Amino acid sequence: MVLGTTSGAGKSWLATALCRWYARQGLKVAPFKAQNMSNNARVVAPTLVASRTALPPEGAVSWLGAARRQDAGGEIGSAQYFQALAARAEPDVRMNPLLLKPESDMHSQVVLLGRVDDELTRMPWHERGAKVWPAITRALDELRAQNDVVVIEGAGSPAEINLKHSDIVNMRVARHADASCLLVTDIDRGGAFAHLYGTWALLGQAERELVRGFVLNKFRGDSSLLEPGPRMLEELTGIPTVATLPMWHQHGLPDEDGVFDERSAHGGAVHKTVAVVAYPRISNLDEFQALKNVPGVRLVWARSPADLARADWIILPGSKHTTGDLAWLRSQGLDRAIAQHAQQGGAVLGICGGLQMLGEALIDTQGIDGNGPGLGLLPLVTVFEPAKLVKKTRSRFGGMSGPWASLSGAEVSGYEIHNGRTSQHAGMAPGRVAMADGLAWQNEQGNVLGVYLHGLFEDAGILHALFGASVPTLESVFDGLADFIDLHFAAGAIQGLIRDPAGAPAARAPGTETE
Repeated sequence: MVLGTTSGAGKSWLATALCRWYARQGLKVAPFKAQNMSNNARVVAPTLVASRTALPPEGAVSWLGAARRQDAGGEIGSAQYFQALAARAEPDVRMNPLLLKPESDMHSQVVLLGRVDDELTRMPWHERGAKVWPAITRALDELRAQNDVVVIEGAGSPAEINLKHSDIVNMRVARHADASCLLVTDIDRGGAFAHLYGTWALLGQAERELVRGFVLNKFRGDSSLLEPGPRMLEELTGIPTVATLPMWHQHGLPDEDGVFDERSAHGGAVHKTVAVVAYPRISNLDEFQALKNVPGVRLVWARSPADLARADWIILPGSKHTTGDLAWLRSQGLDRAIAQHAQQGGAVLGICGGLQMLGEALIDTQGIDGNGPGLGLLPLVTVFEPAKLVKKTRSRFGGMSGPWASLSGAEVSGYEIHNGRTSQHAGMAPGRVAMADGLAWQNEQGNVLGVYLHGLFEDAGILHALFGASVPTLESVFDGLADFIDLHFAAGAIQGLIRDPAGAPAARAPGTETE
């Protein structure tokens, strides 16, 4: 299990690297995170999962013995999706049984085992733990039974003593699985030794005994200068520092929250600047990681009109609260800047919630998202419906024009996660249908494009059509992560985490060979 002294310490990144490292040893590996809070979610294919009945009054989740096949896809956090791919495993809703998707500062939509659970969403936060813990442990136990290694990711810090009574994601999970734990800290922030010692000190004795090593992440400079810090820390805690990982901006893996850092952009001359509008409830920003890796492309945030001044493309990404983010966009004056950019022939792309914003109107009679006028750049109307559409999709662009002409006829695979249903405005001249089945539209001039499909830039064919470039594949990224930790961890430390108390290594999956 990978724990962190803070959010952003490097848990997701390290867990992904470990998934690939163990998979390369010929082991059958699965990731797991009991609860994730993120608006970056992925759709997983129909999966055999145990059926769940309605929550009974006493709060226990009842499971039927027979598994059922879900008719539609389910949602899991993007971090566990990528970890599953790194583990060479099929992404599964059990790998992230509880997903919280923030819709405001005080409210989150609750997704349990891939499906929105309205009862849990309405429930006070502190009451959810007892309701969901049986589902969490069942999912974890099934993964442990079916795999040689399960790489578990914690959340935030395990030393939040004000939250310990309701913990369902950190040390309670570690104790349930009797997991060997790594505690990682971001040394670039400063205070790393205090973070490690303080976290360890606030754990109970039985919990401390599960911690097998400390990891210093994002280090700059000569690691010998850290001495005698690691040795003194081990004298205080009995726990060795098993790795000092150098700062690495260009590893190629999307950050868990989809936040990109301009320092990690691809080097070289900039030929195209792409501005992504960063409204408060942005979602699925991790899908833009591939753009960050394209030579000659500069990816920037846009929070003010000035941020759009030199943009070649403007992207309106997904949103967990479309009307709220649209109101914020207007309050910043970004609506006028986007309109001006479009009027001058600049390329505008709206994805999912961004597509909905580009239309004429947002209509909500069910209290789902809210009513409001759109930006009026596409002749579309979106009506919000209670049922969320969650599925993987493969489609093809039709005849395209303007800056998107190179997409004509291109096939694309992606995924849909949205409540709204969008159609042409009955009282306006129709726009161009860019993709069948209500998936995409283009304005008559050809420079404004709206699509419901997430994952465009993760499709190699789309990237080649737009940029004539290839970017590192996810497989090469995962292998690079595994190589990196193999180089910087103490010899035998990674393998030692999966030895049982008697010292025997984990058994390999039948029919596999150690690489």
